[in-house]
Amino acid sequence: MSSQPNSSASMISAAGLAPLLTVLIWSGNTVVTKASAGVISPGSISFYRWLLAFIVLLPFVGRSAWRNRALLREHWLKLAILGALGMVIYQSLAYEAAKTTSAVNMGVMLALMPLLSTLLAGLLAGERLTIASLAGGAISLIGLVYLTSRGNPMILVNGGFHIGDGLMIIAVLANALYGVMLRRWAMPLSLWQQLFWQIGFSTLLLIPVFLAGEISPVTTANLPLILYAAIPTSLIAPFCWMIGIHKLGAGRASLLINLLPIIVAALAWALLGEQLHSYHAIGGALALVGVGVGLRKAPAKNDQTSAATDEPEWEAEEA
Repeated sequence: MSSQPNSSASMISAAGLAPLLTVLIWSGNTVVTKASAGVISPGSISFYRWLLAFIVLLPFVGRSAWRNRALLREHWLKLAILGALGMVIYQSLAYEAAKTTSAVNMGVMLALMPLLSTLLAGLLAGERLTIASLAGGAISLIGLVYLTSRGNPMILVNGGFHIGDGLMIIAVLANALYGVMLRRWAMPLSLWQQLFWQIGFSTLLLIPVFLAGEISPVTTANLPLILYAAIPTSLIAPFCWMIGIHKLGAGRASLLINLLPIIVAALAWALLGEQLHSYHAIGGALALVGVGVGLRKAPAKNDQTSAATDEPEWEAEEA
């Protein structure tokens, strides 16, 4: 009996490593996104990154995916919707939102994702709403509001509501819904094959966006940015995120997103020489406390049973 809490904590800690790696990669991608401004258009880098990710994955997953084309015909709509939610709508709207709203507002909207994921998971995916998950999301939200507003939350009120704020809310809702539907739509495909087809559909959906906007050629200046966005951000991060959702559930895995502003602040301090202030420490500490509270409670028994029976495999694919 006494070993049960320790084993549960170990399981949560191990399962949290995959989505934590995702957050680390996304944090680095924030720096890449800032560096890409003026170097490559948003529509071009979005299209190039997913196209390159699909090409890189093709030799490793393409053959096994083709053998399972009957399953693709059965589940193609779900895979296309997942690709649209997590890889097209979220990122495209976030780029557009940045044109008309502040980074402060975008950070606060992003901090809403864990609470939205928890609520949607309870409504659509059968995940139990717990006091721990709701309290953790709320504490983290308070901390991130304090951090992103630089210790003055009234900035959010005085700044007013912009079109970009509405776009960012839709983007965050789409990403939260992605995690919930990925959990709900159990498909008899490995996670690599699911990711392969999601990337394929998202690339097709991004073609009109690419052609309608400013088309930037690939140059020596923007190629490193494209490579980072394509390999770690578009392949490793989504795969780890899918593992985290299947292991922890959409609501609890999304709590780790609240670590992103903290890691970005640390990277900006270490790499860009930006100063750290007291609001970084206070807001970051609250966010960390919220993540710890939200991840503390072990999954319900029926959730564990469901995960054991419905969880797809993610072993390496045959070439």
